[in-house]
Formats: sequence, C-alpha cells, structure tokens
Amino acid sequence: MNDERLQQLQAYANRLFAGMLGIRLIEAAPERVVAEVVVRDDLCTVPGIMHGGAIMAFADTLGANMTALNIPEGAGTTTIESKTNFFSAGRGDVVRAETTPLHRGRTTHVWQTRITDAEGRLVALITQTQAVLPSPAT
Repeated sequence: MNDERLQQLQAYANRLFAGMLGIRLIEAAPERVVAEVVVRDDLCTVPGIMHGGAIMAFADTLGANMTALNIPEGAGTTTIESKTNFFSAGRGDVVRAETTPLHRGRTTHVWQTRITDAEGRLVALITQTQAVLPSPAT
C-alpha cells in the first residue's frame, strides 16, 4: 500500500475509536497490517502496564481494518468471536501488533494478531472472526 493511502487510512482511523486508543498504522495491506500504540497511563491497569481490555480493543480494531481491506466496496464487517491469550504484561513505551489472515471467505474472515512489547516479547495472541456484511444494495 502506498504512503498516501496509508495516510488516508490513518486520518480516517483518527476520527474513530482507533484514534482514542492512539493506534498508529505502520503498514496496511490486504495480507498484513502492522500498528503501534503508546502505553499511556490512561490505557494502563497500573502505571506502565497496559490494560488487557486496551490490548484486546487494539487487536479487534486491526482485525476489522483487515477485513475492510479485503471485502467489496460497500460491504461491512462486525466481530462475531474473539479469543485472547495473554503471555506477558504490555510494558514499555509502546506495544506493536501484527495482524495476518488465517481465513478469508465470502461470509467470514479469521485473523490472528500478535501483540509484542518494545523488546519483542509476546504479550498476547488474539484470534478473531469477522462477519462480512453485504452491501445494503444487495
């Protein structure tokens, strides 16, 4: 994806929940998205440790973004299932996520998101299923 398109996606995301979380897109393509979130006190359980719900929301947002990059124009998506395994605390200045497809079907998509801390330690592994909602015109 070119830099201009990435900037457009970032500007759009900034107006929504992703903007409140502070998600910064680094790479976005139909096969992979990479993003970061700064570990801010308002996203922490205690100072310096990111809240599990913030981590889950980060992953959910990226799974929805990935589905949107892979469905026909006008179609929508919603999360229908999400499973999170936590392995370590989300410490440090930032957490990074990489979301990749496990399945891209006509009616559902399944994504896996790996969340790591600044040192590259695995924080969480999330698998989520997104329903593909047809365009209102169909």
